[in-house]
Amino acid sequence: MTAQKGKIGIQTENIFPIIKKFLYSDHEIFLRELISNAVDATQKLKTLASLGKFKDELGDLTIQVEVDKKKKTLTVRDRGIGMTAEEVDKYINQIAFSSAEEFLKKFKAKSEDELNAIIGHFGLGFYSTFMVSDKVVINTKTYKKGGSTKAVRWECDGSPEYTMTESDKKDRGTEVTLYINDENKEFLEDYRVEELLKKYCKFMPVPIQFGMETVFEPIEGEKDKDGKPKTKEVKRPKIINDTDPLWKKSPSEVKEEDYKAFYHKLYPLTLDEPLFHIHLNVDYPFNLTGILYFPKVKRDYELQRNKIQLYSNQVFITDSVEGIVPEFLTLLHGVIDSPDIPLNVSRSYLQSDQNVKKISGYITKKVADKLAEIFKNDRKSFEEKWDDIKIFIEYGMISEPKFYDKAVKFALLKNTDGKYFTLDEYKKHIEPAQKDKNNKLIYLYANNIDEQYSYIQAAKERGYDVLLMDGVLDPHFINTLEQKLPDTAFARVDSNTIDKLIEKEDQAPSKLDDKQKEKVKAAFERVIDKKQFEVSFENLSESEMPITITQNEFMRRMKDMEAIGGSPMMGMGALPDTYTLVINANHPLIGKISETDDEKQQDEMARQLYDLARLSKNLLKGKELDEFVKRNVERVS
Repeated sequence: MTAQKGKIGIQTENIFPIIKKFLYSDHEIFLRELISNAVDATQKLKTLASLGKFKDELGDLTIQVEVDKKKKTLTVRDRGIGMTAEEVDKYINQIAFSSAEEFLKKFKAKSEDELNAIIGHFGLGFYSTFMVSDKVVINTKTYKKGGSTKAVRWECDGSPEYTMTESDKKDRGTEVTLYINDENKEFLEDYRVEELLKKYCKFMPVPIQFGMETVFEPIEGEKDKDGKPKTKEVKRPKIINDTDPLWKKSPSEVKEEDYKAFYHKLYPLTLDEPLFHIHLNVDYPFNLTGILYFPKVKRDYELQRNKIQLYSNQVFITDSVEGIVPEFLTLLHGVIDSPDIPLNVSRSYLQSDQNVKKISGYITKKVADKLAEIFKNDRKSFEEKWDDIKIFIEYGMISEPKFYDKAVKFALLKNTDGKYFTLDEYKKHIEPAQKDKNNKLIYLYANNIDEQYSYIQAAKERGYDVLLMDGVLDPHFINTLEQKLPDTAFARVDSNTIDKLIEKEDQAPSKLDDKQKEKVKAAFERVIDKKQFEVSFENLSESEMPITITQNEFMRRMKDMEAIGGSPMMGMGALPDTYTLVINANHPLIGKISETDDEKQQDEMARQLYDLARLSKNLLKGKELDEFVKRNVERVS
C-alpha cells in the first residue's frame, strides 16, 4: 500500500486534550486498556482456531510488555488476530474517533462526574494511551492470508493527523509502542510497570511476560555431597499473571486448602486464616463467578473495607465496591468477576446499572443461604465463630431488610454466661420472668461484664437473664430489634434500678417519709457534682446497695450510636455524660443519715457512699480517687 495520511474528522476541536483531561482520573489505566485489547485479540484467535477457521499453529500466545528507557518507549506485543489496513482504518480511525467525537459533543456542559459516567459508552480505551504519550505507533499483521493482508504501521502524535504505511512485520499480531512523554516518565520504570501489571492484570486469561527472572533448576542425574540434586541458575521469561484463577474453576474441583492458599495469594500480608468462604458460580440471568471470604474482623472494622476485588472477564476494575455490593458485605474479602459489569465507568454509573443491582441482590441471597447452611449443619462451629462474624450479620440485618428476613433464623444472642440463643429461643427463655406490668418483654443487656458486674448480679438475683451486647454495632442492632420485635424493649442493666427496668405491680413501701427524704437529698446534693448527677429515691430491698448510679437508656444509646455514626440526633456526642444517683430509701445506712442532725457527719457519710458508687462505675478518677484512697487509709490506721 502507498503511504496514507489522513485527518480525523473532528469538526469542533482537538479530541486529545479532552481525552487527557477527562477520560480517566488515573493515567495508569492506559496499561490495563492496552493489555485488555491484546488479551481480546488473542482470545479471538483461539476461538477461530477452535471453530476450525484458523488452521495454522497458534504457537506461543504470551503477551509481551517491554520498556526501553533510552528510546523512552513502552511496547505491548501480542500474537492475536492482528488487523488489515482496512480494519485499522475502520476500528482506529473511524469507529473510535467517531465515538470520540460523540463523546466530545456530550461533554459540553457536563460535570466531571457526569463525564466519567458516560465514558463507558464509547470505544475510547485505546486512546487512553495519549494521556501518557507524545506519539503512539501501531504495527500490526492480520492472521488472514492473501488479498490486502500486508502488515500495517499506523502512527499518530496526538494531533488530529495520522499516518498509515506498509510495514515489514512478518509475524501475525499487534505491537503498540508508546513514546512516553516527560510528565509520565514513571511508566518507564520497571518496578512501576510491574506494579501496574500485577494490580490490573494478575488474573488475565493469557500469559503476560515482563522482563526475566532467575530460578534454580535441578541438574538431571547430578547430586551434591549430601545426596541432594545439584541445581543450576537459569534465566527465564517472567510471567506476571495466573491465567486460571481459582474462582473460574467449578467448586467441586477445589479443595479447602486451595481456598486458603488463594486467600493468602490475594492478601499476602494477612496472617489470619479466613473463617469460611462462599464460591459464587452462576450463568443465568447474568454471568457471575467469584469467591468471598469471611475474615476475622478486628475492632477497627473500617480498616477492613475495600478488600473485595472487582473484575470483568478477569480484568481488574476496582477494589472500592461500595454501592456495587451491599454495604454490609464490603467487610468481606475476595473476588467478584462478571462480564456484565461495565468497564471504564464511574462508581455512580455502576451503582445505577440494573445488572449490578441484580448481582448485588444475588450475592446477598448467597451469603444468607451459606450462613443458614453452616448454622443448620454445624451449630457448634457456628457458635464458635459467632464473635468473629456477628458484625457482618448485624450490619446486614440493620441495613438490608431482605437479609434480615433470612438472618432472623440464624442470628444469635449471647448472654453473660456465654450461652447462645437464636432470637426465637431467647424470647421463649425470658418470657416467663421478664414481662413488665404492661406485658412488654424486657431484654436486659450489659456491654461490659466487669464494669457492670453488680448490676448483672442484681438482675440474676431476681431470676432475670442478661445479654452481652459489647459489639461495635450493637447500639444500632438493638434499635433494629426494637423496631422489628413487637412489645419489646431493650434496657442496659445500669440504666435504672432493676425494679424500675422491669416494673411489676407490687412496689415495696418506703421507710423514709418525705421530710427525711429531703434531709438525705440535701446531704447528697452538697457533695455531688450537680451538673453531672441528679438525685432520686427508690424503695428497694435492705440487702441491695444504698446508692446506685444509673444512666438514662435513651440518652446513652443516642450518644453510643452517634459515636459510631448514624445517630438521628446530631450533636449529642458533644454533651457531657449525665447520671442519676439512685438512693435506696430502705437501706440502713440511708436511714442513719436521715436520723443524724450533724451536717458534717451527714456529709461524710454521703461523700463516702457517693465515692463508693462512683468507684464501682469506674467514674472516680484522678485527684478525687487519690483523696478517696488517702481518706480510707486514715480510717483504718
